[in-house]
Amino acid sequence: MRIAIGADHAGFELKAHLVTSLRRLGHEVDDLGTHSDQRCDYPPICAAVARAVVRGPADVGIVLGGSGQGEQIAANKVHGARAALCNDLYTARMARAHNDANVLSIGARIVAAALAEEIVGVFLASTYEGGRHAARLDQLCDIEREECAQ
Repeated sequence: MRIAIGADHAGFELKAHLVTSLRRLGHEVDDLGTHSDQRCDYPPICAAVARAVVRGPADVGIVLGGSGQGEQIAANKVHGARAALCNDLYTARMARAHNDANVLSIGARIVAAALAEEIVGVFLASTYEGGRHAARLDQLCDIEREECAQ
């Protein structure tokens, strides 16, 4: 799987850990930054991850920060991105199964590395169920189109 990943300074250490883990599992990983633990702003990094997913170079994205909340919000500003904050296994599975999430956000100050690996694994292994969830996904796309028209 092709995975775009990005983090701010708070998520840098966890990102480095996940990049190594994902590559060991055979995934193609595009590390979009940051490349140090020096303070930086997350919006441009998260937008770059979301754009990689929406435009096609990546199948899914992962964004990391202190809580993961701002990172999720930033990624969701990119039309077509469906970023989900998942700090546990259940939300990781549901984000994919019910919402067809294509960007995973994790709080690096909340989730330990071992659990983060499990969350990523569940997120990557889960598939969209469609069915009753398709109408809701269509409605989300309608909102994006309405916003673009204004």
